[in-house]
Amino acid sequence: MARLIALGAFGDLLPLQTGDVTCTEVTHKTLFSIAPYRGQHKPVSAAIKSQLGLSLPAVGRRTITGDVICQWIGHDAWIVSAPVMLDGLAAVTDQSDGYAALEIAGAGGEAVLARLVPLDLRVSAFKINHTARSLLGHLPVSITRTGAQVFEVMVMRSMAASLVHDLQEAMAGLAARGSA
Repeated sequence: MARLIALGAFGDLLPLQTGDVTCTEVTHKTLFSIAPYRGQHKPVSAAIKSQLGLSLPAVGRRTITGDVICQWIGHDAWIVSAPVMLDGLAAVTDQSDGYAALEIAGAGGEAVLARLVPLDLRVSAFKINHTARSLLGHLPVSITRTGAQVFEVMVMRSMAASLVHDLQEAMAGLAARGSA
């Protein structure tokens, strides 16, 4: 009988380190997408607040209470890291196995992302808990600043290896120039 070994979305591709930039896997045990039905934003936000202790954040933002995260992920959609019951208020879908996330940390993280993302991610423009949907190279991603020199990048799980490849290339390019 075959023995199966559970692997993360990135398998053995992480961690990466080049210069002062490191990439490590972020594991969210559960992720649920929330898409409020028309006119139900306020009731959804109130229901989440009563169940999880946080409300739906504004567009482009992420909120955290304890170990629960609620993050805007696109037009009228949020993702939350805990189960939530919103019967009749929103479409809720378990995405726990659908996404892969990694953390980019270090002083050169902004420079690495600047090679791949068409956004101004400097801390003066993109503050802690700001989040955006964008392209990283050719990959659709969600990017969140989680610390002064820390970003979390979420991608569909099927694109995890491509994400690592693109980051590895950008990290190597900066290291070759002495910038990372």
